[in-house]
Amino acid sequence: MIQAKQELLLALAAATAEVSPGSAVRAAFELPKQAAHGDFAITSAMQLAKPLKKNPREVAQALVDALGRQPAVARWVESLEIAGPGFINLRLKAAAKQAVVGEVLSAADTFGRQPAQDQRVVVEFVSANPTGPLHVGHARQGALGDAICNLFESQGWTVNREFYYNDAGVQIGTLAASTHARIKGLKPGDTGWPESAYNGDYIADIAADFMAKKTVKADDREFTASGNADDLDGIRQFAVAYLRHEQDLDLQAFAVRFDHYFLESSLYTTGAVESTVAGLVAAGKTFEQDGALWLRTTDYGDDKDRVMRKSDGTFTYFVPDVAYHLNKFARGYTKAINLQGTDHHGTIARVRAGLQASNAGVPQGYPDYVLNTMVRVVRDGAEVKISKRAGSYITLRDLIDWTSKDAVRFFLISRKADTEFTFDIDLALKTNDENPVFYVQYAHARLSKVLRDWVADHGGNLASLKDADASLLAAPSEASLLLKLAEYPDMLASAAATLAPHDVAFYLREVASTFHSYYAAERFFADNPELTRSRMALLAATRQVLRNALAMIGVSAPDSM
Repeated sequence: MIQAKQELLLALAAATAEVSPGSAVRAAFELPKQAAHGDFAITSAMQLAKPLKKNPREVAQALVDALGRQPAVARWVESLEIAGPGFINLRLKAAAKQAVVGEVLSAADTFGRQPAQDQRVVVEFVSANPTGPLHVGHARQGALGDAICNLFESQGWTVNREFYYNDAGVQIGTLAASTHARIKGLKPGDTGWPESAYNGDYIADIAADFMAKKTVKADDREFTASGNADDLDGIRQFAVAYLRHEQDLDLQAFAVRFDHYFLESSLYTTGAVESTVAGLVAAGKTFEQDGALWLRTTDYGDDKDRVMRKSDGTFTYFVPDVAYHLNKFARGYTKAINLQGTDHHGTIARVRAGLQASNAGVPQGYPDYVLNTMVRVVRDGAEVKISKRAGSYITLRDLIDWTSKDAVRFFLISRKADTEFTFDIDLALKTNDENPVFYVQYAHARLSKVLRDWVADHGGNLASLKDADASLLAAPSEASLLLKLAEYPDMLASAAATLAPHDVAFYLREVASTFHSYYAAERFFADNPELTRSRMALLAATRQVLRNALAMIGVSAPDSM
């Protein structure tokens, strides 16, 4: 069906050019709201009617006539019907739908993927400061960011997964002070305990290991503790390395990897921040007022101008962000995507304004942002707010330990990033249809069992399924499943283009539901061996698509449950 659709889109483009030469209307199919209306809907007539100064139904008839002269239409289309104000409902021949089985089985793991193209994107996500364990907000970013990277890779892009963190600043100073207080024997609540200190048990662990002169190694650094209680700089470096190592372990447990770690401190040590500010001053985009340096962000749509350098000489939060994104652009990433919490919304206009004011050729709207809300965790019907280890929040490791990596991944990706989400621990542990990840994984396991039984009990050969006669797949439940499988490549392309990995989770549930309905409607082991083999081919194709889509969001596809 993938080939049929491509040929029919070319036919529609040719028909559109015949009816309206030079038209800019793009050839496209939509899915009808009701299955009874056909397999595809064409809305081109309503778009062409105004420039042609004709009635949409008149244009629709002209398109139908032109389409009827296209060889691809004769080959793949059963009927074309005009409906409503000018819709064209297209019904495919059975052969067009059935072809998807062979297409899936031939492509296997690459089904839905596009060839490599000369496009590069940098995706920055998680980006947690090394001041504590990763929390559920970081977990949501990890699931979303990793899936977005997978989606772009499926479309042929070269993807750089980047982790940016503040390895200096006030928070790191607080981490060092907290660890120093623990080394001195203080604990939360004691007289002399710093008011802004981090209170989790992990601070005591860092203090103990520092005094034991241990060595810690993270992906980007290694440090050996001096064991000297007065070595404040050593305490700071050890604490940062310790927590970077802990975060690495969290990310490994979550099966999230990064290609590059970018230190905020490097923007200062290399002079990138100073040169960025100097460039903006030279471009005439700044002014001084009240002892501070301001950027004219209102020239770029911001609601007011913003301070860049405060009167005490320090830079405001968005200035290193501008320098960082100039660095991304200079590295050749003409597309950049940032996953951040909704609390970062206010910096978007400032960063984009700084990039435009720099006159570095950065395109408008650079970078793209995906903002995610925090996650509420519920267990036994009550909200869980505190982790003993972290002291004030639920960690990623808590969620994985309480449920599983697969459940956390699937749940955190199952809603749009900017919508509120409640992670129900009890639901994630259920082994029934209420649990969406179980529902989808069970479909894959059920498919695997049927195929195993066919091989073991009926002498089936999985390698022979590519040559099965798909024309025998004529049942209504089979037609529904065939159409659903054929949606996969377009769903991937759309999810990547709109930065919507939740579409993959929705699609998985739809495929699982369509398969479970098919399972209930038909006998897979028919009296006719060829019909049985055809149905096994459809099941193998369904299993392959489920496996491909689950891999796209980092969830396993078990063969038994």
